[in-house]
Amino acid sequence: MFRSILPPRGRPGRPATAAVALATGLAVLVAAPAVAVAGPSDTARPVVTRAALDPALVAGRGADVDFLEQEAENARTTGEVIGPDRSAYTLPGEASGRRAVRLTPGEYVEFVLPSAANGITVRYSIPDAPTGGGTTAPLRVAVNGTHLRTMTLTSQYSWLYNQYPFTNDPQAGLLHPDWWITECQCVPSATTPSPSIDKPFRPTHFYDEQRLLLGRTYRAGDRIRLTAPAGSAAAWTVIDLLDSELVAPPHVRLLAANVLAFGADPTGRRDSADALDRAIAFARRTHLKVYVPPGIYQVNRHISVDDVTIEGAGNWYTIFKGREVALPTPAPDGSVHTGVGFYGRDAADGGSRNVHLSGFAIEGDVRERIDTDQVNAIGGALSDSTIDGLHLRHTKAGLWFDGPMRNVRVTNTIVVDQIADALNFHTGVTDSLVAHTFVRNTGDDGLAMWSEKTANARNTFDHNTVQSPTLANGIAIYGGTDTTVSHNLVADPVREGSGLHAGARFGAEPFAGYLRFTGNTTARAGTYDLNWNIGLGAIWMFALDRSIEASVEVTGDAYLDSTYNAIMLVSDWPVKDLYSITNVRFRDVRVDGTGTSVLSARAAGSASFANVDARNVGAVGVNNCGSFHFTPAGSEFTLTDLGGNDGGWLAPWLLPNTLTCDDRPPVAPPPPPAQW
Repeated sequence: MFRSILPPRGRPGRPATAAVALATGLAVLVAAPAVAVAGPSDTARPVVTRAALDPALVAGRGADVDFLEQEAENARTTGEVIGPDRSAYTLPGEASGRRAVRLTPGEYVEFVLPSAANGITVRYSIPDAPTGGGTTAPLRVAVNGTHLRTMTLTSQYSWLYNQYPFTNDPQAGLLHPDWWITECQCVPSATTPSPSIDKPFRPTHFYDEQRLLLGRTYRAGDRIRLTAPAGSAAAWTVIDLLDSELVAPPHVRLLAANVLAFGADPTGRRDSADALDRAIAFARRTHLKVYVPPGIYQVNRHISVDDVTIEGAGNWYTIFKGREVALPTPAPDGSVHTGVGFYGRDAADGGSRNVHLSGFAIEGDVRERIDTDQVNAIGGALSDSTIDGLHLRHTKAGLWFDGPMRNVRVTNTIVVDQIADALNFHTGVTDSLVAHTFVRNTGDDGLAMWSEKTANARNTFDHNTVQSPTLANGIAIYGGTDTTVSHNLVADPVREGSGLHAGARFGAEPFAGYLRFTGNTTARAGTYDLNWNIGLGAIWMFALDRSIEASVEVTGDAYLDSTYNAIMLVSDWPVKDLYSITNVRFRDVRVDGTGTSVLSARAAGSASFANVDARNVGAVGVNNCGSFHFTPAGSEFTLTDLGGNDGGWLAPWLLPNTLTCDDRPPVAPPPPPAQW
């Protein structure tokens, strides 16, 4: 969600551990230790994963998608495997599974197709320009040894630096010298002598991805080779993964308002925004759908939608592509740019209803974060509406809904490479659903509900996948009533957040009724918070603005390979005696691998546990600090054992509130997760 970085949090303590790896230059970002790689003589076999895990470990969780994922580190390569590394500001740290393959010119990585495919997606990184702004580089694509196509990779939409809201300039000084920074354990503007800060400062958001139709269908067992060609201007090309897909033929709608009849240009040479407006107006008068045939349609502003259905030929075929356009004067909402996007009317103007968008892609041109800008792919208020089968990239937020509004359904949609959130239900969104939506590489929360000023209610995030948010959380709920987060898969959050989050913060309305986390899986979450200098939980609850007193139920979740804790309940240091977290119930939960504890309690309150099984726990099962008063009566946080908690993590001596506080315990990396 759109935010400012919080002021210094937590207790003062030791300097940051080695978990905080700071890049001192672009070359450092690719200097992670190598591991053994497969050579050309090795037998190549496809290794299919989901969020870099054995699919059997996450069966029934996450989005049903049409593609199969293969990690580059599992493929044949003449390059170098980088990682594993979970540090912020490193290339492997932002990679899926925390490993990738680095190619220098002339080197390749080769994948074996696990199933018939005619389309691929390549997730990659190439260097930034020395002064920022990005570069381009070729990537040769060959099938079974025959050159097929040369992709042109770009870093124009990646590589951000510095403090929030970030900059594209790698040589910029501190954007906020009055903020606390971990690097010096200080506020630089209040420090004498002034600390020396390496540049580029905090490089991040390294990856982008591209899709390519192969022109024909190739069979299982065929070999896709990606080569950084000799003579490439890029000193290195990092390949994270390849998704392969059997793309269906284009969808055709004959009885419809075809945008070509209204002057739309499928070649992308002319702007098609006005033609779209005409097609939409005609469709509303005649009660027809709008159909957009295959093509690339240039659109450089918002398309207003209300009581209309717009269908594309499929998100591989129908693409709305736009430039970010500077406005001559700021808009009333503070925007200084506009760009391609489909927007409902403002809620203050009654909002829009009965809008149905499906089967197309939106590609924006957003390269910087300006929070006042309305440059999202989907925006406004859309009640009684559906969004299905879209592909959204290079916008600020993929879908940002400003309520009050009700009954929107977002399904089977892919949101990648965003500057901010993938999706946010903001202010009074009710009775709405996001399901089977796939998210990768956001610059803020993947999926969020933010009850700012007006509470959201009765919303559900179900069967979604969120991978590699570079900032904040995979799924975050900020206040609201009767919320369900179920059967999602969240992997590889990087910093200032973790996998699943419930936050009484950002001015949100209180949690009320119930908040249910049911049947979710996190992988490689439980990240290191660089402001607090402590490890978070794979699921964490934070009482900052008020207490969390609603019925919070966590049932059937699995927390796999957590870098630090599996569970954290925390309040900020200045308000630890004002707010608490109570009435949290954990049941039928499995914890497979923690670097530290199963539970870290850093607040007053209480929780109960039933059938919570844990193994490969790196520290004491419960790190109970309470609210740090260390009273003779024990911690201010109380645990209730309801039975069936296997693995020895919840030993009798820890109950009900034994103080076991280690502010920053050492980390014992767990083994990879396995079938229970």
